[in-house]
Amino acid sequence: MDNTTLLHRVQSAYPAAILASSEFRGELSLVLRPEALLDVAAFLRDEPELNYTFLENLCAVDYLGREPRFEVVYHLLSVNNSHRVCLKVGAAEEHPLVPSLTPLWPTANWQEREAFDLMGIQFSGHPALERILMPEDWIGHPQRKDVPLGYEEVAFTFNQEKIYAQKPFAKE
Repeated sequence: MDNTTLLHRVQSAYPAAILASSEFRGELSLVLRPEALLDVAAFLRDEPELNYTFLENLCAVDYLGREPRFEVVYHLLSVNNSHRVCLKVGAAEEHPLVPSLTPLWPTANWQEREAFDLMGIQFSGHPALERILMPEDWIGHPQRKDVPLGYEEVAFTFNQEKIYAQKPFAKE
């Protein structure tokens, strides 16, 4: 199935769901209204001619200074058709919330937990939304762009002069 046909199929099934669409390197991307995500994803998965049965990847992106600030990106694969589609859903800065895709693809469970832990995105309907990578007492979400960078000196740079002073090939 080509991207134009896929776009028309989704538009005809859910006319108000798509906010924008684009194509890059042969992959169709659809920006959806958050409230339409579950319906469109289920349509892509369950429609026999489409058959997008594999959630390849789910990630969150921080566009600091843009509204909506956050975006959750889903890459779906139809193995039978050898075709991919990308779904994107915006999430507001104040309370970033999108529906969970765990009921459709169980693998979304861990990927959504990672997006929650590192970016602070909430997934409504998630069965166990809790930290997965950071310690329980960690404050904040480390992959947000407004988190200050924590610099650490590269190993051994603090005593570089001492090292060169002890070697016969001293720095000139």
